[in-house]
Amino acid sequence: MEETNREAEATAVQRVAGMLQRSDQLDKVEQYRRREARKKASVEARLKAAIQSQLDGVRTGLTQLHNALVDVKDIQGSLADVSQDWRQSINTIESLKDVKDAVVQHSQLASAVENLKNIFSVPEIVEETKHLIEQAELLKAHRKLMDLEFSRDDLMYEQYRMDSKNTSDMSLIRIYFEDVQSLSDELAKQLWMVLQRSMGTVRRDPTMLVSVVRIIEREEKIDRRMTDRHKQTGFMPPGRPKQWKENMFKVLESTVSTRIEGTQSETRESDKMWLVRLLELTRKYVLDDLLVVQNLMTQCFPPHYNTFHRFFCLYHRGVSARVQELASEDLEANEIVSLLTWVLNTYKSEDMMGHPDLRSECDVNHLEPLLPQDVVDELLSKYVQTFTSNITGWLRKALETDKKDWQKDTEPEADQDGYYQTTLPAIVFQMFEQNLQVAAQINEGFKEQVLKLCLKQMNTFLIRYKEEAVAYKEDHLRDRQLPQCYIQYMIAIINNCQTFKESINSLKRKYSQSSEPSASDANIEKTLNEVAKEGCQFLLDEVFLDLELHLNELLTRKWLLGSHAVDTICVTVEDYFNDFNKIKKPFNLEMSGEAHRRVVVEYIKAVMQKRITFRNAEERREGADRMMKEAEQFKFLFRKLTAGEDTDRLCDSIAAIAEVFKLTDPTLLYLEVSTLVSKYPDIREEHIVALLAVRGDATRDMRQTIIETLSQSKPAYMGVMQPIFKDITVPSMTMTSMTSMATAKLLK
Repeated sequence: MEETNREAEATAVQRVAGMLQRSDQLDKVEQYRRREARKKASVEARLKAAIQSQLDGVRTGLTQLHNALVDVKDIQGSLADVSQDWRQSINTIESLKDVKDAVVQHSQLASAVENLKNIFSVPEIVEETKHLIEQAELLKAHRKLMDLEFSRDDLMYEQYRMDSKNTSDMSLIRIYFEDVQSLSDELAKQLWMVLQRSMGTVRRDPTMLVSVVRIIEREEKIDRRMTDRHKQTGFMPPGRPKQWKENMFKVLESTVSTRIEGTQSETRESDKMWLVRLLELTRKYVLDDLLVVQNLMTQCFPPHYNTFHRFFCLYHRGVSARVQELASEDLEANEIVSLLTWVLNTYKSEDMMGHPDLRSECDVNHLEPLLPQDVVDELLSKYVQTFTSNITGWLRKALETDKKDWQKDTEPEADQDGYYQTTLPAIVFQMFEQNLQVAAQINEGFKEQVLKLCLKQMNTFLIRYKEEAVAYKEDHLRDRQLPQCYIQYMIAIINNCQTFKESINSLKRKYSQSSEPSASDANIEKTLNEVAKEGCQFLLDEVFLDLELHLNELLTRKWLLGSHAVDTICVTVEDYFNDFNKIKKPFNLEMSGEAHRRVVVEYIKAVMQKRITFRNAEERREGADRMMKEAEQFKFLFRKLTAGEDTDRLCDSIAAIAEVFKLTDPTLLYLEVSTLVSKYPDIREEHIVALLAVRGDATRDMRQTIIETLSQSKPAYMGVMQPIFKDITVPSMTMTSMTSMATAKLLK
């Protein structure tokens, strides 16, 4: 207590010190005193109130404890009185055993009396109930059946209560009512029959379906009541629980499965489109049935059945089982696509489960997949294998058909621009297009996969196409009179390459999401270019085989005396290029340039073969003039063939050689040859020696001096300009040998 007082005083001192820290606060001492007095009075009042409340509570508690003690003593006395009375009444209870037995017997007799009417008229009621069932009066029949079952069950229950071990009496009752169970089974068959025809019944006579549901609901209530009594007494009547509600859902599930399986009316042997028809019928039947369930059947079932959702799930499971059964069969490629397209796209679309009228009831996005992913992958893999095999065969047949066309005596067809072509590209890409359209119906990923497969097969096909084009040329060379339209069909082969390129690009734009080139793209591009360039080369070989005799006349004594070889060459080339105008760009331009280069090279080869040696200045002048004139002829011709493109450089090489021949002063030969070398740096030493040999007036020392001087100052060939002399060899053999070699090379 003293310690508490000290703490209080210390606290008071601190508070006073805090309030009187400044001199101006002394004026407020009286104010502070009154405020503290009020606080003290308030605290004392609250303290008194709290103490008074606790005292009142203690007083009340003591009063209640006193009352409880009095009550306990009263109860103790009452229990003593009850105990005494119980001991006195034991003998009395034992003497009432006869009364108890009489009560049980009275209960049994009362039950028998209550069911007496039904007991005596069981056969009549059974027959009447059978008649009602046959007449489809199901509710009335069920009422009769319930009366019979109640009578039987009550009698058996009372017998069970009296003597549960008396099986003979139980058997007697069961035998007497044995027709009741068969009657119940017969009624159940009628119920299941109505449910199996529920889709038609709900349209024609919905009250019948309602009656079936009411009967099943009644039986469910009886089942529950009997189950509860069984838990209490251990007695369960015969045939209970019937579980008709559970059986009803099994029947409905079986009915749905039967309707789905019953849509197949065709087989592959009778109709190639059997699967398409089957899937379409399934779609139609399922959608129609679900709309009937939504609009009619839900009104016949209690709301807690959740009828539409239940049927929705039943149809989904039924369709899934049927689709998996179809997937396990040995399906063809087109059937696999039809099935997967239906499963992945049609099933959840607005044409079926996602129909606008059904969308408000169920969300198709929550449905499990009709086919497991591993089954889908297996089907896709099987389709790819079959498609690969089929497309290989299709491409082989298409090429064989095209090869037969190459042997025809009539020209190939021309497109709208007049370019020759065959039907091969259209056939090939029609096949690709059809299969890609089918693949696109499944999903984007599979479409890309099929496109890659098509391009891969296209690459293999083009290699074979190239080989067949080469074989076509070789067969023609054995007899140049056959086939009659060799030139035209070789042009069509070249044009097909450009058509293939355009078609491939079109397919990629239409069916591929990726713009990145693949390895197949590069290989296809390379092979097509090779086929086209080789085709152009074959055609030029054909031209130069016809020019062979005229090329052999160049730079000969006959040529110098007035040959028309170049005139014939120009006419022949122009005539051929009238047909070559049917070649598409860019191959026609490339071919014109190559023809120009080969003509000039063959002309210069004639110079280098030293077929003639000029005897004097007059012959050199005449030969040079003739060469310049013929160079101009070539320029004019190839300007016309190349649509005005620059052709001067190649032909100018002939004029430059002519300038070397035309020079009258041999001492200036070095300057003229130097000019030639500066224009055409790919010229070699043997070329210069051959030119000087044809000129005929250069001495050995002069040739040696020119060669040595040029070898010291010759510019390096950088390979920028198109070479002319690079592929020209200078023979060191007789004229006959040179002619034979040229012929062999042209044939090759």
